[in-house]
Amino acid sequence: MLVQVQETVHGVGDIETGGIRVLEEEAVSVVDMWGEIDVALRSEASAALANALERDVPVVIDTSKVTFMDSTGIAFLVQFYTIGAEEGLSVTLRNPPPVVTDVLHMLGVDAIFGADRHEVTTA
Repeated sequence: MLVQVQETVHGVGDIETGGIRVLEEEAVSVVDMWGEIDVALRSEASAALANALERDVPVVIDTSKVTFMDSTGIAFLVQFYTIGAEEGLSVTLRNPPPVVTDVLHMLGVDAIFGADRHEVTTA
């Protein structure tokens, strides 16, 4: 069963530049991110964090469709991991593209999303 809980997009006019949605699957919450993940999505990211973690199931953050991520987006990922760990929940990145992994590395926080924390799928 897949339930879309929240979807937030930002853009200029009718052009969508990025977004975040939380999808509730039976045994996992999927935080689907696409496009530009930056300060414009800060409050929406906080809401996604709360919605995904309140289910008390593992969280997969799918960043495979992210085209840009600034330090605000990275702070969101780190916050997700930190709070998830405090609550005993697994938080995994799914197929992070270089625009995500490069910024994680540049900011020195890539270790928390080490190789064992990346889920690589073909779906």
